[in-house]
Amino acid sequence: MATIDTTEADFAPTIESNDIVLVDFWASWCGPCRMFAPTYEAASAKHPDVVFAKVDTEAEQRLAAAAGISSIPTLMAFREGVLVFSQPGALPAAGLEQVITAVKGLDMAEVHAELARQQAEQPA
Repeated sequence: MATIDTTEADFAPTIESNDIVLVDFWASWCGPCRMFAPTYEAASAKHPDVVFAKVDTEAEQRLAAAAGISSIPTLMAFREGVLVFSQPGALPAAGLEQVITAVKGLDMAEVHAELARQQAEQPA
């Protein structure tokens, strides 16, 4: 699967309707973003079971702000609608592969149970 451009309008539906979604927050003027793009594209071809989304932070400034993006590129990974990874900086191919493998290997029952525990501990 090729990467898909994601906007504020389709960001939430993309995350909610797919099991695993990686999101690359980038900008055309960013050198490290341009260096990471071919690595990200190659990984998208290798993992057709994962959605590889891209958010242009210049065109989607409100979405980038809502996501707390302060440095680009930033890679986020969502599994079952839950943010499970977020890291600024361009990853090498091996590093991106490690992230994908780790996200695929998560025990989501455990993740959801931990989220429920954290929410229960929040003051009302």
